[in-house]
Amino acid sequence: MNNPATVVIIGAGPRGAGLLERLCANAPELFSGRRLDVHLVDPYPFGAGRIWRSDQSPLLWANSMAADTTMFTDDSCTIDGPIVPGPDLAEWAAGERESPIRNDRLNAELRSLTGASFPTRQLVNDYLASTFWRTVHTAPANIGIHVHSERALDLTELPDGRQQVELEHSRTPLVADIVLLALGHLPSRPLGESAEIAEFADRHGLTYLAEDYTADADLSRFGPGDDVIVRGFGLVFIDLMVLLTEARGGTYREDDNGRLVYQPSGREPRLHVGSRRGIPYRSKLTYPLAGPRPPHPRFFDAAAVDRLLALPRAIDVQADVWPLIVREILFGYYHELFLGHPDRIRLPWAEFEPTLAESTLTELPDRVAAVVPDPADRLDLDAFDRPLRGQSFGNTNELQTWLRAHISADLARRGDQHFSADLGAFGALLAVLVPLSRLMSSGRISVHSQLVDLPRFFGFFSYFASGPPPRRLRELLALSEAGVVRFLGPDAELRTPSGSTEEPRFVASSPAVPGETPARALIEARVPRTTLSGSADPLVLSLFTRGELAEQELSAPDGGAAIGTGRVLVTPDFRILDTAGRAHPRRYAFGAWTSAATAAAFSRPRTNSPFFQQNDAAARDILKLLQQPTAIPTVLCQEFDQRAS
Repeated sequence: MNNPATVVIIGAGPRGAGLLERLCANAPELFSGRRLDVHLVDPYPFGAGRIWRSDQSPLLWANSMAADTTMFTDDSCTIDGPIVPGPDLAEWAAGERESPIRNDRLNAELRSLTGASFPTRQLVNDYLASTFWRTVHTAPANIGIHVHSERALDLTELPDGRQQVELEHSRTPLVADIVLLALGHLPSRPLGESAEIAEFADRHGLTYLAEDYTADADLSRFGPGDDVIVRGFGLVFIDLMVLLTEARGGTYREDDNGRLVYQPSGREPRLHVGSRRGIPYRSKLTYPLAGPRPPHPRFFDAAAVDRLLALPRAIDVQADVWPLIVREILFGYYHELFLGHPDRIRLPWAEFEPTLAESTLTELPDRVAAVVPDPADRLDLDAFDRPLRGQSFGNTNELQTWLRAHISADLARRGDQHFSADLGAFGALLAVLVPLSRLMSSGRISVHSQLVDLPRFFGFFSYFASGPPPRRLRELLALSEAGVVRFLGPDAELRTPSGSTEEPRFVASSPAVPGETPARALIEARVPRTTLSGSADPLVLSLFTRGELAEQELSAPDGGAAIGTGRVLVTPDFRILDTAGRAHPRRYAFGAWTSAATAAAFSRPRTNSPFFQQNDAAARDILKLLQQPTAIPTVLCQEFDQRAS
């Protein structure tokens, strides 16, 4: 085992831990007879990283059930490497109950946790850490794993092509044959509109919180009774809601009807929340399918992707891909309705299924209505997506009443297996991520679709499939009834008057309801936009400043200046490109901050997740290169076309 190879993984959260697991799993086949040293660098807990670290409020939860969270491959995974099964979070928790070593609160959570529980992020931290150290302790004998609890500050190249990683505290840098950047969500400074609003707030003594990871944000600036406008109604808002209410001493109780009632502590601000839809994400589904699992993919399959890639033009997601996604969603929905609830339809599934393929999307509603008697059993994606479209209200109190009724109805439906067809549609949405990932990594999607259609799809995905636990929406109802949360309405707009006739402040409004809402505080309840030029990560900023990272740029549809996405540009096999368009032979990047951002941080079991596909493909590629070190070029690879078709 002379002349060991060395890999450095910068970022040891779920992505970095997943890459390590795949390196270890594939090593017996692809890297035997030689030593491999793997160094992991991260100031946050190994396996969990910043987002899932234990050092955050115990009131913050994951938005996935315990049985829907895994870091292990299973037989649904279409990968070339070996399947190495392991426990999902619920199974792991069941085993941990036998020898609890945590604090009393976490031990109590372990004892009560079921597959349908939404675990605290602190418990998710424990699960992720456990899977990481399991990989370390079961690694092949020729793999040495080393951890460094500090930041990586810079990455440079030695004359022989090897990579040198400068660390925050260690005097001796790490020298590696290959470096993998698995940095997750990058911290960033306010840019664009956020920077302008921050300057406005500073100038006029207002309080402004730009996009941030909520657990890291300083919320002490928002005092008791302060009116605070909140832009964003997704999961960031849910975290914010918890930290500004229950975490400040407010309590919930159930009344005689089982309805939650909020008792304020007196320390809460008053939150005025709005967004484009004007409603929160849909509640998470918590029941199983009533019928058999739908056999996805049915319409958006590998053959469909091949046909799209063969088009002599760029792929238009709205025109070419969305119809396939819609059919896949409808297939999953009606497969469950017909086979799980056959008493509510007028035709056997075998006779109806061809209708999904043979009818146009405009014909389908009438054909569905002919065999599905109850309108509540029919899926109208447009109405589901924008229930406030076309609505108007005489005053804001009417809006509050409507929204509370909407949330209550959503909770009732999504907690009732009578409507398990919704879960069939949910499964279809998960299934389409696999072929969509392949299209996104092909570089063939049009610029307009990358700028407009893909963000719209992922926004719909989050709204439908990544909503909060039901309990959180029950709490939102209680906060609304207590007057702690007020709804602004759809298409919420913000203005910042600063003239002599109006007091400088933030003012929110919605075209659906008359009047305006003024406030001296504003919170952006959104995940920070990925940016390289505004990155607060010293490693990323150093590489970008030297031109060793290139921002993904999309050619403007009107022929104007290229549009930057804020993400680092990588090749389809995850190699980093520099500003000259050259792929680096020894540097890889993965995750949400890259142009290949198509996979979540970990997976739902039995969904053939792109997370495992990407990690496995990259690990095998890297091991093959390391096994034959002369195959690794010592100069940058040939120019790679970084522009979209």
